[in-house]
Order: sequence, then structure tokens, then C-alpha cells
Amino acid sequence: MDLRQLEYFVAVADQQHFTRAASRLNIVQSGLSASIRALEDEFGAPLFLRTTRRVSLTPMGSAFLVEARRVLAAASDARKVVAEIQGLRRGRLSIGSIQGLAPLLDIAELLGRFHSACPDVEIRLVSGGSGPLIEGVRAGELDLAFAQFLGSTPPDVTAWMLACEPLVVVCPPVHRLAGRNNVALADLADETFIDLNPDWGTRQLVDQSFLACGVTRHVGFEVNDLPTQRDLVGRGLGIALMPAAAVTKRGQQNSLPAIAFAELAEPEPCWELAVVFAHDAGQQPVNPATRMFLDLVKPMFSIQDIKR
Repeated sequence: MDLRQLEYFVAVADQQHFTRAASRLNIVQSGLSASIRALEDEFGAPLFLRTTRRVSLTPMGSAFLVEARRVLAAASDARKVVAEIQGLRRGRLSIGSIQGLAPLLDIAELLGRFHSACPDVEIRLVSGGSGPLIEGVRAGELDLAFAQFLGSTPPDVTAWMLACEPLVVVCPPVHRLAGRNNVALADLADETFIDLNPDWGTRQLVDQSFLACGVTRHVGFEVNDLPTQRDLVGRGLGIALMPAAAVTKRGQQNSLPAIAFAELAEPEPCWELAVVFAHDAGQQPVNPATRMFLDLVKPMFSIQDIKR
């Protein structure tokens, strides 16, 4: 008995007809009939009841059909595993990442672990804004991306929320807001903001939050990286709204100007860090290397699917 015989048997059981089964399998009917007879000879009992119009399973054939399907499914899974291993030996993994991951995720350490496990997979890492990175995943230009998540989930794309960080007011230590709690966005209307460029997800979150509560604000500085934003605040040039984890660790570095924080009133805007990847019809990552990489990410976070 071999896998081909099992495939032939299942095809006849499904079609209940030798001619139709042979056509589906693209083989001659005589060869199919001979294969089924050999299988029945091996069992010493018939698997089908044959008439001039159709064939039907005997009780033994019905019991064998269940096991035949199970064996074929296991063989299919085994082929997929081998294909994935082969892919990891010569594959490629393209990753996108926003800035400011360090307090939540050590991307260099994670890439190092993946490289140790799959040394022959070529790794490509690009940085950018959340919107372009998510679009890169959707378009197939990136296998996965670490991005701030806003809006709805694109078709054929899965987003896992890794962390949800509240935005905090970052200000100089002598500022009137330093150390305060329960600060409303309306209390910030007269302040000068040091913000990121409009294509950044964090900037879009802040803009949406002020728009939702009907408050107009003044943006005096637009920069393209978190360290510059934080440093300008430390020089007393304005305030900023930033994810708590992205600035508290930096604030502990003595070489940087001192900064202070204030907590916003609930419900404060939440900065969502997500890992985004393309999935197939079975909701699995398209690239086997992506699946391996995500297996390293999962134990580090309490994963939540983003569906909206």
C-alpha cells in the first residue's frame, strides 16, 4: 500500500464512479481499477460494491476511508513542513520598522536570534512611517512590519497588537504642567507643540485626538525623529505628546536635557504598537520565514488580534 493507492481509493469513494474518478486523477480507468483491486487483495476483502451504474463503499471501505483521509492529510502537512524548511534555507525576510521601538522591543536582539536560527535567510530591514510600512506589507514589498496602527485592517493583512502605550505630555521641568495628573487636551490649547512630521502615525494620532475634542493647537516645530523632538522639549522650546515608554527611558540619560511629564485625563490617546503581516487563505503568514520570526515575537507580548 502506498500514498498513490490511497489517493486513488479516496477519489473513487468521492466520485462513486471509476470513470469519473479516473478523469479527475488524469489516469486511464484500467490503471485505476487495477490499483483498487490490488488494495482489496492486500486487505483480503472488497472495499467497494460495484454495479453497472455506480460503486458504493462496503462497511470495511467506509471505515478505511476515514483513515485514508487522515493519512493523506498528514502526508500533506509533512510536505508543507519540508517545503518550509527548504524555504528557510534559501529564503528572504523583509522587515519594516518605525523609530522608537527600543523601550518596547529590541529589534537588533530579535534579528540576531533569528539569524542564529536561520543563518541562510537573507534579512532586509527598512525604516519608515507606519502608513508606508503597512502599505508595503499589503503590496507584498515587505513580509512584516512593526508599526503604529491606525485605521482599519487592509484585506489579506493581519495585525497583532503588541503594546498599547498612553500618550503623556512631555515638557521642561519648570513648566506649569510638570508633574500634573488628569490634564485635559483643552489645557494644552495655548502651548507651542514640538511634533513629528504629518506622515508619522504618532502625529496623526495626536491630530485626530485634538480634532475629536474640538481643540485647536499650535505646532511650532516639525521634526523627523524622536530624539530631536525630545531634545527640543528639553531646551524649553515647547511641549510634546509622546508614548510614555518612548521617552521615560530616554529621560534617564544624563547627557540629555532634563524633561518632565504630565499625565493626560482618561481616556488618554493610546499609541498602539503592532506587528503587521500578509496572510494566506488559512490566515497563516505567506512567507515561512515570517512564521519563524513571529514565533520569536509571540512569547514577548500578550498578543491581541486587531480587527477593525
